[in-house]
Amino acid sequence: MNPYIDRLYPYPFERLAALKEGIEPRADLPHIALSIGEPKHPPPTFVVDYLADPARIAAGLGSYPLTRGSDALRSTLAAWAARRFELPGGALGADAVLPVNGTREALFAFAQAVIDSTAAPAPTVVLPNPFYQIYEGAALLAGAEPVYAACPADNGFLADHAGIDAATWDRCALLYVCSPGNPTGAVMTLNAWREVLELAERHDFVIAADECYSELYGDEAQPPLGLLEACQRLGHSGFERCMVFHSLSKRSSLPGLRSGFVAGDRNLIARFLRYRTYHGCAMPTSVQDASALAWSDEAHVRANRDAYRAKFDAVLPVLEPVLDVARPEAGFYLWPKTPIDDEAFARELYRSENVTVLPGRYLSRPSPGGDPGAHRVRMALVATIEECVEAAERIRRFITSSSLG
Repeated sequence: MNPYIDRLYPYPFERLAALKEGIEPRADLPHIALSIGEPKHPPPTFVVDYLADPARIAAGLGSYPLTRGSDALRSTLAAWAARRFELPGGALGADAVLPVNGTREALFAFAQAVIDSTAAPAPTVVLPNPFYQIYEGAALLAGAEPVYAACPADNGFLADHAGIDAATWDRCALLYVCSPGNPTGAVMTLNAWREVLELAERHDFVIAADECYSELYGDEAQPPLGLLEACQRLGHSGFERCMVFHSLSKRSSLPGLRSGFVAGDRNLIARFLRYRTYHGCAMPTSVQDASALAWSDEAHVRANRDAYRAKFDAVLPVLEPVLDVARPEAGFYLWPKTPIDDEAFARELYRSENVTVLPGRYLSRPSPGGDPGAHRVRMALVATIEECVEAAERIRRFITSSSLG
């Protein structure tokens, strides 16, 4: 067996299940889960209708799909990215994009393709802290050393890359950036992008920008700035050393479709395609066709944003009097401070109110400046607005009745 498997940490939801084990929550209250970022909005009807057509599905079952994806899908993906990130014509062609089976699969696989596991000393992979645990697992299984860049509140929840020494950057093979952030919702500014691009050029590493929450934002006039757009503005028109990751899971409420794409540096795309050809991860033809439809429509995405805004508008007035909590710039998470230990808060909230939230420390690692997940919990506003409001009211009752506020 691969010895690196033993280096993996338990997944956050394994730890959450262990935390809740043996607890009997109130039977008179239906369970409300705010712990997992699994969108529950109805999927676009046109995608469902397409996938429900037996003739269309059957047409794609008689041949192997191409790992690189169909020309039609790649052209659709390139056109969407160019529109969304205001790229000039030809800046991002179909040869600079690849379909992937969701960002989770691609974020993991990309590290295996990029990192030289034979290098000595072992390369580093820098990732935000707190973080999506796939980044850490991908680094460990590639034989690299994860380095955690804290995302403190006093830095706007952006990663403190300045706190990492030059020797660590010299060993860096890959930098994971998540913007908008999970779980904080923080959005990278142009200056923040400039800093990581300069670091990548100075120390010769690759940037993997996880942008799967980029289409869920509060202000229609100010969509989050992505890495491709930042590259274009800052004179990196070839997207050197850069790869972005996008998904239909959050944008289109299609987590079960397992569909996304990567785009960026053409040399990286070519090498990643070669890796994926052996990886055996081609997207089924019917999923490719349905994905092209979803990427071609923005009306359902605007409806998604409206629905999340309505949840924040309804939930925050309930929670703000009893919790240190703020509306995020983007995404669908709340990242409040807890008046007691985050594990104890999650455990007792589940016991007394049958609401599940995720302890912040399950998404972070201790650092010299402290654990950035300590005394925080992640709340995913993915349930119906009625359930989200009910959960908020129960959380408020839990805090006030327990004299925690």
